[in-house]
This record gives sequence, structure tokens and C-alpha cells, in this order.
Amino acid sequence: MTQPLDIPGIVALASAFHGPAVLFAALETGVFGAIEKCGGSADLDSVAAATGCSRRGLRLLLDACAAAGLLAKDGPGGPWRNTPAGRMALVPGAPADLSGAIAYNRDVYGAWGRVAELARTGRPVEPPALHLGDDPERTRRFAASMRGRALAIGRGIVPMVDLSGCRRLLDLAGGPGAYATLLARANPGLSAVTLDLPAISAAAREFVAADGLSERVECRAGDWHDESDDWGEGEFDAVTIFGALHQESPDSIRSILRRSFRALRPGGSIHVLDVMTDDTHASPPFSAMFAVNMALTADNGWVFSDSELRSWMVEAGFEPGQTRPAPPPMPHWLVSARRP
Repeated sequence: MTQPLDIPGIVALASAFHGPAVLFAALETGVFGAIEKCGGSADLDSVAAATGCSRRGLRLLLDACAAAGLLAKDGPGGPWRNTPAGRMALVPGAPADLSGAIAYNRDVYGAWGRVAELARTGRPVEPPALHLGDDPERTRRFAASMRGRALAIGRGIVPMVDLSGCRRLLDLAGGPGAYATLLARANPGLSAVTLDLPAISAAAREFVAADGLSERVECRAGDWHDESDDWGEGEFDAVTIFGALHQESPDSIRSILRRSFRALRPGGSIHVLDVMTDDTHASPPFSAMFAVNMALTADNGWVFSDSELRSWMVEAGFEPGQTRPAPPPMPHWLVSARRP
């Protein structure tokens, strides 16, 4: 459990939103990419010319980035340099590029100013469908963000998922298809079917085609809340549900697990990756905060504990294995289970 805050800690928490706002602005204006194009170090005039920002406003932003540890600064007038971590994660196209994934955090930033409204009503403060089809641009941005996040997470998760002997995989709430493509590449004999809402599946088909895996990864439109949607009986060797159950009520999770059990052949496996808490629902801190994030934007958004997930798996007929943490710094846990 996190230690209680002292008074300086409370003051620091009240100002903690400054850092994310600076990060989002720097990504939106292209600061990190502009500096990298100058060799990783640039003066004010060079960054202003590359980004089209005003010198006064840009200088304030660059100095704030340096204060937050997002940039390094040499001398009172610059130049400003990308940090080693920034070059890896904040420059578009970099090896561990998180710029697309962070776009999701920026999109929900405004919703976090309305947590009191959530507490009073118990309802999302913005329409959940906003990023699931109603707003095409935000939906596309959401899919791209989830793809960037999934690619970053998936590289650490794929080695943890044993699909030896599996020929056919069902990836539920498969989003932009990133996990399915990573798993397909890691398992050459595997074909996959992803299932997600029509707007998300349409974006996924584009991403999968760009990866050259359309023949092995089918992006199927559907809604896993529709219990009449038949996923097949015993048609799959494995089911994956990565980062999606935190949008579902306990009853919905039970239903999804029961139908997953039915879709698997005997001896098949299910692998659930998600942000989870311990039994207190207050630790780890990231998971407890993420529960609020999900409740702000989804009707049934929350974060369950790993022991709750394992109990639901047992109810569905599975034999769950141990809970395994994802490699740091990812705040996810993986629970795999077997159909007897």
C-alpha cells in the first residue's frame, strides 16, 4: 500500500498535471522530432523554424520540458537536447516510439478534470462511443494509439504466451490487430481471427494489410456483448483477451469467459492480459488510478483484481495458472488458463 502523503506531497500532487500538459504540448507541436532532425540538439531559432511556433511561447515550452526531464538544456540560451529515453520513445518512428500511444492520454486529459462529476453520478463524463466510431477522426487516432501501445507492450508479452502447437487463435477485442500480428510472426504456423467493433476492425484491416499479414490475420467485425454471435464451438486452440476486460462488468466478464471456453477445443488455452489490482483495489497505485480513467470513458470501466479474474475463470470451467507480471515498466499482469 502507498504511504500516506505529507503536506509537501499534497502540494506536489496538486501540481502534478503540469508535467503531462507539457509533454502533450511538446508532442503535438513536434518538438522532439524537430530537435532530432537537427542531430538531437537544436537552438531556439531552429526549433521555431521547424515547428512554426512563436519564439516566446516555444522557449517557455522547451524550458518546461527541460524542467520536467523531457529535454536536456545546455546553458541559459540553449541548445536543447533530446534525452536518451526521449530519443527512443518520444521521437516519431524511433525504436520504442510511444508518441502515438500517448495520444490516448491526451484525448482523455480533459475528462480527468471532471472526476467529481463521475463521483456524483457514477457515469462516464463523455460518450464511450466517441472513440469507438461516432467521431471518425478520434476513432482513427484511438486505434493508432492502441496500436502503438500494443506494439510496445506486445514485444515483452509475446514471449510469455505459450502457443506451441496452436494453429488457430481467437483474439477478442483485438483492437488494431497489433497483438495478433505479433503473435502470428512469433508463431509461423498460426492463423488468427480478431473480433472488435466495426469501426475498429476497419482500421485494424488497414494496419494488418500494411504489415503484410492479411492472409493469416482476419479482422472480423462484431460485438462481444452480443451473445447470439457464435464464435464457434471447439474451433480455436487459444483465445487472447489483451487489455479489454477492464471495460466490462463482472457479469459481462463471466459471459465472455464462458463463451471463450466453448470456442476452445479441449486442452486449449486462454490468456488474459490487463491492468489489475491486488485484493485491496488500491494497489498498485497506477492500477487504482487507471480504474478512474476507465470509469470516465466507459459505462462499466474499472479495474478488477487478479484473484477476481481467476475465480471467474474457474466458474467458466478453466484451470488457471499463476498470475505473472509483465516486464517492467509495463503495469500489466498476465493470467493464462487451460480448458480441461
